[in-house]
Amino acid sequence: MVYAYLSILGMALTLGMMGHRHSGVSHASVIRGAWRQLAPLLIRLPIALIAASLVGELIPQALFGEWLGARSGLTGVIIASALGGILPGGPTVTFPLILVLERAGVGTPQLIALLTGWSCFALHRVLAYELPTLGWAFVWRRWLVSMVLGPLAGALALSWLG
Repeated sequence: MVYAYLSILGMALTLGMMGHRHSGVSHASVIRGAWRQLAPLLIRLPIALIAASLVGELIPQALFGEWLGARSGLTGVIIASALGGILPGGPTVTFPLILVLERAGVGTPQLIALLTGWSCFALHRVLAYELPTLGWAFVWRRWLVSMVLGPLAGALALSWLG
């Protein structure tokens, strides 16, 4: 986790130095833009973390171990992929839930499959955006291709992580 923070800090500093070299960049407007993006997260993220923790407490731990635990293997990967595809909400909801599931004993390959299924399949985004905009002809083709990505990512993680 420290490496992720250091990477983002390094990118921000590098981009800041590059922007400082250009006369058309207003540092004040950059900081205002960053604040406009950060402010909503400061409200949503703590609430999402609390809600995800409550969900983690409500679901029986034995259920996680049996269906999505590290020993659930490829079956757990497929279940996690499907669960990720129907999991509603954006990253503010999903990532805290992933943390709770990890602490509840869900295996890493299963979490990778769940997150990949959520990223690629995303039934809620398909119904809200893709279907009305692009139509069934596009949606079913994208689904057909995307369905294999969650299980594939989880299966690769299973083989690499043991």
